[in-house]
Amino acid sequence: MGLVTCGVGISLDGYVAGRHQSAELPMGEGVDNRLHRWMFEQPEANKAEMDELTAAGAFIMGRNMFGPIRGPWDEPWRGWWGENPPYHGPVFVLTHYARMPLVMEGGTTFTFVTEGIAAALALATEAAGDAGVAIAGGAATINAYLGVDLIDELTLHLAPVTVGAGERLFDGLPSKDFVQVSARATELVTHLRYRLLRP
Repeated sequence: MGLVTCGVGISLDGYVAGRHQSAELPMGEGVDNRLHRWMFEQPEANKAEMDELTAAGAFIMGRNMFGPIRGPWDEPWRGWWGENPPYHGPVFVLTHYARMPLVMEGGTTFTFVTEGIAAALALATEAAGDAGVAIAGGAATINAYLGVDLIDELTLHLAPVTVGAGERLFDGLPSKDFVQVSARATELVTHLRYRLLRP
């Protein structure tokens, strides 16, 4: 069994998305690509970190990361990424509303899990084999797994911006201890990798 990892873009004040995410504002108000400029403006300088974001054997994400739909599914919605999402593997989407699996181009299949975070992790672990599982986001999903010590390594892609309000990492969590594994920076981002120290 591989590690359970998470890599997430984050602001200096701890936000991974702004308020009022929608189809027009996928990252919320006031964010646009400010947290992820490093991906678009410095792809070669940050290639290793970009590759790591989609290197796991399986992925877990919250419904809000999959799309802006709330309540029962609007079936035509197929995610933010077009017909060939970047995951190229199984993705398990946490939701309260059942939906049939969605098979996309390039090997990505979205499976919708209504039984909670433990069930999603069990499915993802089985699908990933030795390759490991990545918790893709958003903040509520990452916090849920961190809250019960189910993430082995956390990488923060820290952007030199503030957001002010929105979806914040670590909100409502008990105290946690981490050890820093690595750090690397450009002028647009500092990549900080931590390993969780379990009690």
